[in-house]
Amino acid sequence: MGDETSTPTSTPPGPPPALTAAPGYQVRRLYQAYLAAWIRAVDPTLTGPQFAVLQAVEAAPGSDQRSMASAVSLDTSTMADVARRLENRGLIVRRTAADDGRRKLLHLTEEGELALQGANHRARQLDERLLGPFAPERREEVMHLLTSLADHWEGLAEDS
Repeated sequence: MGDETSTPTSTPPGPPPALTAAPGYQVRRLYQAYLAAWIRAVDPTLTGPQFAVLQAVEAAPGSDQRSMASAVSLDTSTMADVARRLENRGLIVRRTAADDGRRKLLHLTEEGELALQGANHRARQLDERLLGPFAPERREEVMHLLTSLADHWEGLAEDS
């Protein structure tokens, strides 16, 4: 009688079809690949959420932390942590609002402006690489689909 136990193959099995058909699985794959590309191409210490906050503060200096959280799709506790980290790195300052001591108003520092300028240039180059498989005329459609999907999924999360 031969040995009926299976021997390991040299090639690991791929993900099962039920998994690859799940949109959440594909989004997680995209996000993991995006994070790895971001670290290599844009900045190994500035995170995507931190970058988003810097962009929002540049666009609306002096806005309060809660408004900024909403603008960049962060919950308020995550926003507080991100703002604290950016402040500790000297990229933003948080000032207390004169009319309400609980509100923190955000402003870029000179160092924050420089960091954002460099990261923004590298992030736009990464965007070009990420959308590289699509012809220029299809990129707008891809971005519309991604935005629609994100809006829908955020709505589902709010309904839960």
